[in-house]
Amino acid sequence: MGYMLSLILFPLLAHATSISCQNILEQRLNIIILAGQSNMAGRGGVANHSVRGIPTWDGDVPPQCQPNPWIFKLSADMAWVEAREPIHADIDAKKTNGIGPGMAFANAVLSKDPNFGLVGLVPCAIGGTNLSQWQKGGFLYEQLVKRAQMALRSGGAYKAMLWYQGETDTIYKQDVELYQGRLKRFFNDLRSDLQAPRLPIFQ
Repeated sequence: MGYMLSLILFPLLAHATSISCQNILEQRLNIIILAGQSNMAGRGGVANHSVRGIPTWDGDVPPQCQPNPWIFKLSADMAWVEAREPIHADIDAKKTNGIGPGMAFANAVLSKDPNFGLVGLVPCAIGGTNLSQWQKGGFLYEQLVKRAQMALRSGGAYKAMLWYQGETDTIYKQDVELYQGRLKRFFNDLRSDLQAPRLPIFQ
């Protein structure tokens, strides 16, 4: 136990924001995948600047979303770093990101179960995407699988995926009618490709 705590505390005491996958391999990561569109990527606190007229994040981080030494995220370049809002800043990089549900969820889990262990968030959400773009074979799907598999190789196990998406599929009637079937196929394909048939998915 002392060895494990030293591995956790050393990078924090050294004020390091990045933890190599090699250093984190000794821990058992509880992997939570974050996928979907803008609401998952995080738009909380984002509004058009009154003068410039461009989306700007106000920088306010509510208590539920504060950094936690037990929560990490897989960055865009596949490195484990301390999780801080906005979680998706380097993933949904063409948009202005703010607060999303990922950090609040992870903090809530840890508050309910202090012995849960390290949380590894895997952000994958991209704003403005529809469900057809998340189907197997598409870029977003393949990136999600690639990032999730990379997280697993760092040690640990899949615990859940948070899926927050759907608004873009309300524009065209065909997308509305096909949504249920596409969603089931997406979930089934993902569980199969991650070899996690019982992966809990929170929608």
